Amino acid sequence: MQRTQGVDMTSTLNKEEYIRLLAEMPRVIDSAQEYKRLLNEVEKLMDLGENLTAEQVEVLQLLVTVIEQYEKKHYQLKAATPHDVLHELMLARGLKQKDLLEIFGSSGFTSEVINGKRGISTLSSQSTRSLFSCITCAIFVS
Repeated sequence: MQRTQGVDMTSTLNKEEYIRLLAEMPRVIDSAQEYKRLLNEVEKLMDLGENLTAEQVEVLQLLVTVIEQYEKKHYQLKAATPHDVLHELMLARGLKQKDLLEIFGSSGFTSEVINGKRGISTLSSQSTRSLFSCITCAIFVS
């Protein structure tokens, strides 16, 4: 027996309405177009907020599951290296190599770190953490 927000869904579900809603939804997303269509359907359902029927809640949960499966298969993020993180944070804050000199010391050492020729030491990662207000310095240590 499935429960959603403390409600017994099997006893309150209008099966005819649920079947009608399911008739418009696929079991598996097989194209980017279908993915976008279902994202729009989720958005429409979410816009209903507290006014969702029990049937719509069930369909919404199903859609989210199907969309998550599609995203796992098609939108896998590769693991970022410490250098990738450093580059992304510099780009986001509009920083240049010279802005990191106080962390790494010399311009030559800073250049080697930025170009991936040197790793980021634990001491440097702690300074980098405070510069970028990061939660953990572990993201910078190779």
